[in-house]
Amino acid sequence: MYQHANQSGNVLFMILVAIVLIGVLTVALQSTSQTGNENIDRETYTIRFSEIKQYASEIENAVRFIFVNNFSESDLRFSHPDAHADYGDITDTPERQIFSRSGGGANYSLPPSGVNDGSAWEFYGETHMPSVGSSNADLVMVLPNVTSGFCDFINEKLGYTGQPEDTGTCVNAGASGRFDGGTLFAAVPNTTNEASFSQTPSMQACVQCGSDSSRHYVHVIMPR
Repeated sequence: MYQHANQSGNVLFMILVAIVLIGVLTVALQSTSQTGNENIDRETYTIRFSEIKQYASEIENAVRFIFVNNFSESDLRFSHPDAHADYGDITDTPERQIFSRSGGGANYSLPPSGVNDGSAWEFYGETHMPSVGSSNADLVMVLPNVTSGFCDFINEKLGYTGQPEDTGTCVNAGASGRFDGGTLFAAVPNTTNEASFSQTPSMQACVQCGSDSSRHYVHVIMPR
């Protein structure tokens, strides 16, 4: 009977040890899974941000190319069949059109998936970014309604501490601010909250607008 009881005790002990080990393994697997997901997110963000910066560089080069063809900053146009009609018609002097082969030769591209609400790129001459150029409105491209996670990632990569803010008129000016024949550079530009930018000049940033807490990536195509 003593031997039988001893064997039963050993079996019970082994069962308890097995339960503890299963619990530890489950926690470890959950932790590994969460870390893996975080790494995947950051890796995806890294790729997406690289794509965005590359596209911004393409637009900048298109602007320079049009200038070489003796057009001025006010001649620039961002028309395309897939763009909003507010930007005009791409057949209107194709040589000055950013997305025309006869003009800047840039590709018209939609934003990468998963970084914003699906809104297309916008082009404005309404905002002066901190310590960029003089006090005039700069020509900028804006990716509207960026997710908070991607916005934080962008600013981290750009070296900002805290969240750059625009407490005035939002950098995402909307339909009334789209750069076209009727709306070019604002005579009195919107100015972002310079104190919220930990680094200047601020050629790019993900900015939070005070009016509705929306976040928008802005990149200066041409300082003025």
